[in-house]
Amino acid sequence: MRALPASVLAVCGLIASACGGTGSGGAAAGQAAPATVVEQAPAKQAPPSAKPLEGKVVVIDPGHNGGNYRDPKAINRKVNVLTQWKACDTTGTQTNSGYTEAAFTWDVSQRLVKILEERGAKVELTRPSNNGVGPCITQRAAIGNKADADAAISIHGDGSAPGNRGFHVIMPKKINGPVDKVVGASSKLGIDVRNAYAKGTGIPYSNYIGRNALDYRNDLGGLNLSTVPKIFIECGNMRNAGEAAKMQDPKFRQKVAVALANGLQHYLKA
Repeated sequence: MRALPASVLAVCGLIASACGGTGSGGAAAGQAAPATVVEQAPAKQAPPSAKPLEGKVVVIDPGHNGGNYRDPKAINRKVNVLTQWKACDTTGTQTNSGYTEAAFTWDVSQRLVKILEERGAKVELTRPSNNGVGPCITQRAAIGNKADADAAISIHGDGSAPGNRGFHVIMPKKINGPVDKVVGASSKLGIDVRNAYAKGTGIPYSNYIGRNALDYRNDLGGLNLSTVPKIFIECGNMRNAGEAAKMQDPKFRQKVAVALANGLQHYLKA
């Protein structure tokens, strides 16, 4: 490359000096000024989303009790359910292989408690285990009332003729009693649970009781004495071979619990 004349180099040196491109002695003498560091505020974390059933109270009534058979005097004692006098409780039904309704309802209820609590609900049971006796149907209603439950559900399995199949939901009628004020809400709860149960389990509507799996009754103490929205569900016929096999399967019982939780949540969030 050809060398530049000295005059040109001198001009270049003057320009560089004026622009701060060479020399020493700080920014004015050619060093770049240090960049100003702007501290950014830490990004705000989004608040954790509220659980869908936060603040809701649900009472679960696992039908019957595993020890009822040991004390027939206690469970046969008559109690007033306002429309009639009925036995304090019963032993419940069972499959032909001996799997009891009390065992089924207890297992499903335990699974349901876990799901509802994970979704934020406060949950109470009407009995603490499956090896005791009772409580009476009147006490089961009182537990839901005392808890001021937003919803209460009594879980059962039916013991009909082997040829009958399907599930159904039982809801209260007006009886000129304490349940009257929640009959409408109980019906809404029942329909929501009916819809979720059919979708989640594949069990068909009952072909032997109720209409579209809905049955209204005025002879059940657990409903007649309730002052909170409450329903019963007969999850299937334990004397029907096909449904009995499903109800004895833990995986199916998990499906039952999820379906019931979804129905309760739909009602409570409406």
